[in-house]
Amino acid sequence: MLRMLFGEPPRVSEGKLLETVQAMEQYADALHKLIEQSHDENHKLRKYEIYTLGLISSLDELEQSQYAARKFSAMITSASYTAMKPEEQMNYHRYVYFDKNAFIRLFSLLDKLGTLMNDYLGLQTERVKPHFSYFTVLRTMVQRNAYSELALPLYELKELIKPTMNRIRKRRNTEIHFMNSEMQDDLRQSHESYSEQHQLENITQQMRDLDEMMDMVLDTLKLTFHHAYRQMRK
Repeated sequence: MLRMLFGEPPRVSEGKLLETVQAMEQYADALHKLIEQSHDENHKLRKYEIYTLGLISSLDELEQSQYAARKFSAMITSASYTAMKPEEQMNYHRYVYFDKNAFIRLFSLLDKLGTLMNDYLGLQTERVKPHFSYFTVLRTMVQRNAYSELALPLYELKELIKPTMNRIRKRRNTEIHFMNSEMQDDLRQSHESYSEQHQLENITQQMRDLDEMMDMVLDTLKLTFHHAYRQMRK
């Protein structure tokens, strides 16, 4: 959808993104077949199907935001906002918009996945923490040694990019709870010197972090939905 902003045709999924979507669709299709065979008296399977289709949509929206952020970030060459011409300033604002959209959607998608996992695995995480995240669900699995064939690979994925995740989580929390995340550096530099131009945040690092987190999300989804499909087939 957003590729039209750059005069490009719609995305053709490939590689890890395609594999992930196929794993999710396989699970949704299997659920649908069971529902059609009247194996859903308590409507749980229909709920899981809706959750899965919603996650596919969420992943599509996340990828589009990531793509648009990358395209607009490549159009920024100045070291400070005041050094930009109006067109570059506009592209900077567009980058900021889609970057924020991406890192907020990223954690939102993981939390939606955690809700599905908690239900289909019967973890009852809400008894310990009513408002839980994906990471709470994963911690619950590891602590209880539940479904270790899934929990351990997911935990390893999380630990591999812990520094990256912490940077993005800090930006997300700042954006949601305190101030616009792109203005953090402005505040810091204001404390240091009022006489110098404020340098932009490290956009290259931010895009690298977003790309790494996107890879982690794809691997997490693929592992989880392959596992969910196997569980259903038992």
